[in-house]
Amino acid sequence: MRSLTQLRRACFADSPIFWARTLQLALLCVVTVVMLGAGKSRFDRLGHELMCSCGCEQILLECNHVSCPDSPVMIRELHEQLDSGKTDTQVLQWFEAKYGAIILAAPIRGGFDNVAWIVPAAIFILATLGTFGIVWLWKRRALRLAGGLAGAAGLAGIEIAAPSTSNPQDAALRERIRRETEY
Repeated sequence: MRSLTQLRRACFADSPIFWARTLQLALLCVVTVVMLGAGKSRFDRLGHELMCSCGCEQILLECNHVSCPDSPVMIRELHEQLDSGKTDTQVLQWFEAKYGAIILAAPIRGGFDNVAWIVPAAIFILATLGTFGIVWLWKRRALRLAGGLAGAAGLAGIEIAAPSTSNPQDAALRERIRRETEY
């Protein structure tokens, strides 16, 4: 027999309002993703992917260095490159060839640069999985040892005392540990 909560959920999922709201949420998500890149011109996009070469370490189009000698020249060069009909990648490669890789706000994807993006994430994932694996193995070994000791003691006719009935020193130590680790 279904509980009242299950019946309410079943009725809610069958309701047309539920499906209308679900469709609205899905459309909102799609529109949001599509609009993330909208409104930016090609010049704005590429200008924000380049760094100013004056040493201020700011994005090219956001360089607020007073009387910056480099940003007006670089902005003019960016306009020239865009007017010449080059693709975005070709423009970025032109700037990289002229000013060096330091001019790029983020590396161009491809070749060795992919390694710079993938390796840190892969190391983090592998380290996390390795840590979980080691903890799982330790826990499994501890349970196996505890089971083996209890089984061996039972076969030998030895009764193992429960932790609460151990000697008074252990009880006092447990109480002290409990007090010191309380928040």
